[in-house]
Amino acid sequence: MTPTAMRQLLATHNLRLTKSLGQSFLHDANQLRRIVAAAELTKADRVLEIGPGLGPLTEVLLARAGEVLAIEKDARLVAILRERLGSTAKPRGALRLLHDDALEYLRREPRDWRGWKLVANLPYSVASPILVELAQACPGPDRLVATLQLEVARRLLAGPGQRDYGVLTLLVQLDYEPVSTFKIPASCFFPEPEVDSACVCLQRRAAPLLPPARRPAFARLVKRSFSQRRKMLLKLLKADWPAPRLEDIFARLQLPLSARAETIPVHQFVQLTTELYTL
Repeated sequence: MTPTAMRQLLATHNLRLTKSLGQSFLHDANQLRRIVAAAELTKADRVLEIGPGLGPLTEVLLARAGEVLAIEKDARLVAILRERLGSTAKPRGALRLLHDDALEYLRREPRDWRGWKLVANLPYSVASPILVELAQACPGPDRLVATLQLEVARRLLAGPGQRDYGVLTLLVQLDYEPVSTFKIPASCFFPEPEVDSACVCLQRRAAPLLPPARRPAFARLVKRSFSQRRKMLLKLLKADWPAPRLEDIFARLQLPLSARAETIPVHQFVQLTTELYTL
């Protein structure tokens, strides 16, 4: 779907895009193919697409996957998608289209996403919470392939000691490992966004690093640890645990007493969670 075709479609339906929803639609066919290739789709795959917009990615997904669940918040776009791609009752191909707020849907209807892959040009304003919600599902999709702001992509892929390493990194990397990433020029979108974009691909870990019961504790520990980024981790944790116990744990985990959260890899946060919290 070219920018001209998008303009004509919007004009036909007398539809003006809503800036607050961050509506910029990816139209470049080469980039769409790269996104789908990163997902490594087969007809056995079920795909979750969030924010399909006018449906350019949806069309490619329907040609490659066995089933597509697309969630669109804008009722006006839902009407266009139903006209172009089919109704929700008997959709063309294997499309199920929902008119809903995707983040609210994920929180309202938790489910087992095994056997699914997320492939989406995520709404930039809610990309981070959507990815965290999916990553913290039990379990989440087998693979996450998402187009989002470049700065968010950097946070998802960051390692210890890097500037972008933080809470989002750890909440997602607890269950997912980065596979690949590539930048997408603003000219590939209509209308062109004011921020740089990238597509990231993350694969769910073969074995979970923590049991479900410990995950809330992991999230609390990570958020506490980054609450004052430049402060030593030991000093931050003293608000919740006695210093002698912390110093003993740090020694056993070979963590310097002067360590800051930004230098600690995910596996050591897992170890800290296990040591500090009991089931």
